[in-house]
Amino acid sequence: MTQTVTNRSLADNNSLTRLSPAKINLFLHITGKRADGYHNLQTVFRLLDWGDYLHFSLVDGLVDIDSTLAIDQLCERLLKLTGAEAITSHVTDNLIFQAARALLAAAIASNKLPKQLTPVTIELDKHLPMGAGLGGGSSNAATTLLALNEIWAFGFSQDEMINIGATVGADVPIFIFGQDAIAQGIGEQLTPIALPDQQYLILTPTAHVSTAELFAHPTLQRAITSLSIETIKNQSNDYVQNLNTPYHNVFTPVVASLAPAVAEALDYLKGLESQALGIARMTGSGSAVFLPLDASIASDKALLVTWIESAPCAGYVVESL
Repeated sequence: MTQTVTNRSLADNNSLTRLSPAKINLFLHITGKRADGYHNLQTVFRLLDWGDYLHFSLVDGLVDIDSTLAIDQLCERLLKLTGAEAITSHVTDNLIFQAARALLAAAIASNKLPKQLTPVTIELDKHLPMGAGLGGGSSNAATTLLALNEIWAFGFSQDEMINIGATVGADVPIFIFGQDAIAQGIGEQLTPIALPDQQYLILTPTAHVSTAELFAHPTLQRAITSLSIETIKNQSNDYVQNLNTPYHNVFTPVVASLAPAVAEALDYLKGLESQALGIARMTGSGSAVFLPLDASIASDKALLVTWIESAPCAGYVVESL
């Protein structure tokens, strides 16, 4: 399904608001290590109608583009970021700023940078927990790239934007792609996949295990047999509602062993599987866990409220985008 975003035209008060959606991984396999030190993976990304919001406001006046300025100095002249103070110690470390930096660098490299640009204030309305495997930071970066490409009229194509996004982070391309997809490589090789509409119960335990620690863990499976695109498309019944062999998340047992709160949340959802008619699992390499809900359960709002109130941590019922 193509991503639907909440927009306000730039003609309306010179502002634009966009949903920066979360994602889940219906499964996640590592198929091998690359020569550059990264790992190849296979996964199916599912975008959710739930996430952060980014508000872009044009500032009166134009900024002259000085070719002698360092790219970070140019970004600081063109952008003001609010709402992200608690995420990074300095604005230049935030993925929103890094996305803008990458976009400007690409514009310079392709001679798309005009002599003047309109400065922009970006306000982050944060809802997604950090380090949860929901892609919040990557989604913020992708949403920034898409919005600034429009505001500054650089005219980069989607493929060009995906390449720019991949330099910011491995999960950025899926949010630029904007629809459910099979992902390969480090996450930048994307093939659209049509999936049925779905609701999920997501739990977000307060826990974080560093990605470096996960990849260094001796029990992590790093050589799962690669599947063809057609196989993944044809076997969706084995990972959409259920999770049948060979589909799984290689990070789940590792994270559960290192973070008791994740194990507790996952065990709680497993206790609901027989009623929800779905198989609980973890998303990405983060702490969030989710349970696909059968349509008969998804419509029982009172029951879902009870499940959330009884959960060992914060819970949300969300829909696919």
